[in-house]
Parts: sequence; C-alpha cells; structure tokens
Amino acid sequence: MSRQALDELKQQIPLLDYLQAHNWQPARQLSRGRWMGLCPLHSDHKPSFLVDSTKSLFYCYGCGRGGDVIRFVELYRQVKFSQALALLHQWRGLAPLLHQATGFYRMQLHRHGEAVEYLHQRGVRSPELIEHMRIGYAAGGGLRGWLTQLGYPLQALRQAGLVTSLGYDAYVHRIVFPLEGNLYGRSISAAAPPHRFLPSPKGGLYAWEQARRYPEVILVEGLFDYAALWQAGFHNVTCALGTHLNARQFRQLCDGPRAIYLTFDADGNGSGQHAAQCLSRSLRERGIPTRLVSLPEGHDPNSFFVGGGKAHEFQRLLEEACL
Repeated sequence: MSRQALDELKQQIPLLDYLQAHNWQPARQLSRGRWMGLCPLHSDHKPSFLVDSTKSLFYCYGCGRGGDVIRFVELYRQVKFSQALALLHQWRGLAPLLHQATGFYRMQLHRHGEAVEYLHQRGVRSPELIEHMRIGYAAGGGLRGWLTQLGYPLQALRQAGLVTSLGYDAYVHRIVFPLEGNLYGRSISAAAPPHRFLPSPKGGLYAWEQARRYPEVILVEGLFDYAALWQAGFHNVTCALGTHLNARQFRQLCDGPRAIYLTFDADGNGSGQHAAQCLSRSLRERGIPTRLVSLPEGHDPNSFFVGGGKAHEFQRLLEEACL
C-alpha cells in the first residue's frame, strides 16, 4: 500500500473515533484536542494514555507505547501490520453500516410492546441498563428500506448479513444487542432459532474496557446474564457470548493482574460447569487466580435474579466460590 493510501486510510478513521467505538472513554481533557484516559493496552489504574485527536496519535506513559491508529490496532489486536490494515479496511466499511442499523433497532424498541414485555420477562427493566447496552428490537420488514434510503446499496446489506439473499431482513422478532463489529439477536419467538449473529467474528469480551478496570471480574456466558448482574449493581462483569472463548478473549482475561469468577450456567447436563473447569485450568496455568461460582442447579445468572435472587445472595455465592 502506498504512503498516500495509508494517509487516506488514517484520515478516514480518526484515532479517537476508533477508540471510542471500542468503548474507550477519556478521563479528562488536557487541552483542546488532547485527552487522557486509562490505557487499553495494559492493566492501567491511573490514566496514562494520551490521545492527541488533532494529530490522531496516542502515547501511553505507563507502557511506553505509541503511534497512529494502525499501530494501535497492531498492539490492541496483537496482529501484524498487514493484518491491522485489513481489519481497519473491514471496520471502515462495516462500522458506519452497523451504527445505522443499531440506531434503527433502538428506535423500534419502545414502539413494540411485545419487545418490552419480553425484556421484562427476562428481568430487564432499568432504562439505564437499556441505554448502557444499547438494546434494540428488530420487528422485521423495515431495516432494508431505512438503510437504502440512507444510500447503502442492497449488496452491502447482503454482504454484512443484515438482509438475506432474497432481500428480507435477517433479524426478525429479535431483541438486538450491538457488539464489536457484530450484532446479537435473541428471538422472542419459540418458533425461530434463539440466537443469531452476523457472519463476522464475535469479537472480544463484551464491555471489556469497563470490566478490566476491576481487580475482580465476573465472567458469564450470555448477554442476559450480563444484564441481570449489571442491573443488580455488579459492574465488574463481562460476557464471552458462550462457554468457549476465542484467542483474543482469553488474552484479554490475561492482560493484567486480576481474579476471575467464572459464573457459567448450572445446567442439568453439566456442560456449563465442565467448560468453566477447563477454562479455569487454562487461566491458572497463565497465573490468573480463578474461582468457580456455583449457582443453584438449573439456573444461570439471569434466571437466578428473575426468580427472586437478591444482590446480597449473589455476593455470598461469590464469597463461597471455590478454586
């Protein structure tokens, strides 16, 4: 790639925009265009990460690393230069489209009583939580028209996975959660498969930039588990979107000194607890203290709270968690 093409790419993806899209938040403004916050590249408890938005450069006074948006992607995703470029090209095309789709779904949520009722059944009632997770609803039939009106070609919607090959909305009657470069849709109908993702990687741990600041982190399987714990006041929670972590998620858990509380489903076949035990061994081999949280049989964190569980009772489960 030529120097001119690299410069154009960096102009099209301002560093600060990319950071904030990955949940980085400045702690304070130093001067016009210069911000300081926690470093996303290492375990940082005192803001040491400087971002100069006018120059689109960063420097961390804690770990001594710095550079432009390409260098940040190399370090953050632990990839080579060519792979970082590919990820940025992909993000440049997909991110604005997903942003618009997320905005559309969020507008639809409170227009459809069946969606709000489903959230209430799952214990999600707090407006603050709905805003925090940017929860939306795909009623079906409207997204394609909305996005094509904004100028997105049908082919781009197909490639992203937002519409089917026949042109129908891919997410129908689903509660929608935006992820890092993806969307998770949970069907509110028993007649459809419960889970849906776009044909893209699921990304890193959910809301990791918030959770990683805590010395103890609760890891759960699903987004409704995350929602139940966050609503109950446990903001040191993250979600793997399943029991099997990808390589990046595992690296995130190991990127600093912290204890991990594995809170997987206590399902009847024992698959959740088995997965937790396997992950616990792998984390301990990397020197990460790990605890297995035992929920009542048949429960996950969401059903624990929906069934009347209280925050102090869950806190006791954390305190009783075994190695």
